[in-house]
Amino acid sequence: MTTAQRPVTPGGLAYGAGAYLFWGGLPLYVAATAPATALEVVLVRIGFTLVTCAVLLFALRRWHEVGRLLGSPGRLGATTLASVLIGANWAIYTYAVVSGQTLEAAMGYFILPLVSVLAGVVMFGERLRPAQWVSVGLSVAAVAVMVVGHGSFPWLAVGLALSFGGYGIAKNRLGVSVNPVSSLAAETVVLVPVMAAGVWWLSASGRLTLLSEGAGHFWILAASGLVTAIPLILFGAAAGRLPLSVMGMLQYLTPVIQFLVALLVFGEEMTAGRWAGFILVWCALLVLSWDSLRAARRQPRG
Repeated sequence: MTTAQRPVTPGGLAYGAGAYLFWGGLPLYVAATAPATALEVVLVRIGFTLVTCAVLLFALRRWHEVGRLLGSPGRLGATTLASVLIGANWAIYTYAVVSGQTLEAAMGYFILPLVSVLAGVVMFGERLRPAQWVSVGLSVAAVAVMVVGHGSFPWLAVGLALSFGGYGIAKNRLGVSVNPVSSLAAETVVLVPVMAAGVWWLSASGRLTLLSEGAGHFWILAASGLVTAIPLILFGAAAGRLPLSVMGMLQYLTPVIQFLVALLVFGEEMTAGRWAGFILVWCALLVLSWDSLRAARRQPRG
């Protein structure tokens, strides 16, 4: 059975919606880690994600898969690249939330599908359909409008989209046979030296809050491992149960929730330039989604 022929089941929808809603609510978790700095949140997330993955892999008796990823030169290269990109993504995202720029983080995940389309052209020589070119043009116009209206280039949004888009490409090179928890564990193992050096520096400079702000603060930071692993597991369960077209639609839940959290909970300012940029991106996504659904219907079944 191809992915397009998979039936849409309530269980699959629940898993998929759960994963994307979880990611959408992530700014609320990051805000709860105060007074930790963005750097500490990222470093602690690396450590506790590795611990969480280790527990899961030992329970499932699949720890040997991490050795396969790190022991093969080809897979080690792809894993290292994925590690660098996901580390950069976590850092940019956390900084965006901590610095009061969650709206720009939401913009980054809105433009992610468009970045993926461009990556197909640049890296794999794919030819775009006319509607896809319209989507790309609208997204470029959105960035231009935000530069003019907001007075600065949306570096955080573009950085998030590029880092996560690149992460997806690196993961694709590893192949679909790799267990997602094993892959995440291997990626965090690669980042352990960076984590250790960063934690040492924060501790030496008196900026480490992990053990100095009470038990509640410690457990909030410790929960970063579960916060990372739970949506990943839900996503993996959904990906095996839903058509790709449905997964593609569900992915917009994440930036929508982030947008609403930034606007309604954090009270971030929406200037006219930002509204114009977001509206152009939403139009681009509507065109892209319509074109993707139309192309999926035209594919032969069987």
